[in-house]
Amino acid sequence: MTTDVSNGGQLSRVLARKDVLALAFGAMIGWGWIVMTGSWIQSAGSLGAITAFVIGGIAIVLVGLTYAELASAMPQVGGEHVYSYRALGHFSSFLCTWAIALGYVSVVAFEAVALPTVVEHLFPGYSMGYLWTIAGWDVNATWVAVGVLGSLLMTWINYVGIRTVALVQKVVTLLILVVGIMFITGSLFEGERATMEPLFNTTEGVMGGIMTVMIMVPFMFVGFDVIPQAAEEIDLPFREIGKVLMVSVILAVFWYSLIILGTSLMLDPQALGESSLAVPDAMQAVFQAPWAGNLMVLAGIAGIVTSWNAFYVGGSRAIYALAHSGMLPAFLGKLHPRHKTPTNAVFLMGILSCLAPFLGRPALVWLVVAGGLGIVVAYLFVAFSFLVLRQREPQMPRPFKVPYGTPVGVVAVILSLGMMALYLPGSPSALSAVEWAIFAGWMLLGLAMYAWARARYGVAFSDRMMQRELAATQSAQPR
Repeated sequence: MTTDVSNGGQLSRVLARKDVLALAFGAMIGWGWIVMTGSWIQSAGSLGAITAFVIGGIAIVLVGLTYAELASAMPQVGGEHVYSYRALGHFSSFLCTWAIALGYVSVVAFEAVALPTVVEHLFPGYSMGYLWTIAGWDVNATWVAVGVLGSLLMTWINYVGIRTVALVQKVVTLLILVVGIMFITGSLFEGERATMEPLFNTTEGVMGGIMTVMIMVPFMFVGFDVIPQAAEEIDLPFREIGKVLMVSVILAVFWYSLIILGTSLMLDPQALGESSLAVPDAMQAVFQAPWAGNLMVLAGIAGIVTSWNAFYVGGSRAIYALAHSGMLPAFLGKLHPRHKTPTNAVFLMGILSCLAPFLGRPALVWLVVAGGLGIVVAYLFVAFSFLVLRQREPQMPRPFKVPYGTPVGVVAVILSLGMMALYLPGSPSALSAVEWAIFAGWMLLGLAMYAWARARYGVAFSDRMMQRELAATQSAQPR
């Protein structure tokens, strides 16, 4: 097989430093903190929830270091796909990339469910036109319509080009930061230490509560890995790609910890129990005015947009990379001749996003947990690839080289295995039957397409495509 499975030319290298930082940081601070901060504090206690995010954040930072080195060494579209292919081979590369694609798709679908949820907070009673009931929750037509319309808008933004994506991302991320700074500084002045009690929830043991929150940490931090996915569209020296990636992760650790702190300073346990959206209620308590709560809801909507936008980029590029190298059917590797976007991969993301609202609000938790497992599986593959390449190819150019690389890689592997164990049977936070069904269904779908593509194109074709892309990328090193 010698025919290229993609067409439309090359991706456009146009993303500057601010674009890249906004893309990754905006991806990590989506809508989840608006919805879930109250439940995090109730599950683990105020300090327990912060501890969960700090511990989880340290794990993500260490995994992020392996990404940073590999992204600077192999700045090709697909990120994880490229690293795991070079280190572990054809099938491992597919498993790694298809797993992270589940994480991206789950976030895109999550935001399609989150949007009508937040609109309902702003306009109570708008949901009408009963369709069906899922897991005890009534799905209404107008509620679904909001999610579908939002999905179509995000599909269009990602269809017309990466410049439009970057502009939307910068403007909306700035709005979130301004509102967040108002909230955090206000809560530090107006809040009371007494409302933070209990510092740790001991109902299921201190570690039980912390683990319940920690299982959601990978999902909340997924986003920095959008940078490697879009590496061929970044107009920076390769060393800077790794630096920006690490800055985005560290900023997100501070963001989540400070949002939890601010909320726990303003709302006591009773208020948390009565609140449907804890952070907007805490914001309203800071300024003693309803407008403040609504402003925080708008920041949450902005978070939906930034996360939604970034994961359309990440997911479509991961799927495009698999198809471009002959691991998925060729039509998913098509580039638009003018916009230089992976058109059919973007459309696939859009279709899945449009379907999610039909599952109703219960899908929020299902998508978080099932997608989280896909994410940590990919993290394990990347950390292991980092170690393999350190041993096998010590002379490979690494513009961003992690000090004490082997110990960092070993710890990243151990932490990835530890995070994966949180999802498995026997853990207090193990996946439910529905969540396992989502994960298994996604993997089986991918394996079926992989088997077809491998028989159609062959492993030798993938080798040629990967080598050609690496040569093209190295010759395009920005100065």
